[in-house]
Amino acid sequence: MPAAADDQALVAALARESLALGGGTEPERDCWRVVHRHVHGMLPSEYDIREVPEELYLAVLAACRAEL
Repeated sequence: MPAAADDQALVAALARESLALGGGTEPERDCWRVVHRHVHGMLPSEYDIREVPEELYLAVLAACRAEL
C-alpha cells in the first residue's frame, strides 16, 4: 500500500486546506494542523501533542510552499 505522502491528490488537497486556514502566513503551523486533522479527525487543541506522519507533513509543506 503506498504511503500517504505519495498520494499527490491528497497532498495537494491538504496543501489547499492549509492555505485556506491561514492564507500562507504560517505555512509550517497550518500544514501541521491540516495533517493533524487528516490523521486524527480534528484540528489540534492548544495542548495536543499527538504525532503526525513526518513524510506527509513535509510533502504538504513543500506543496504549500510551491503555491505561495
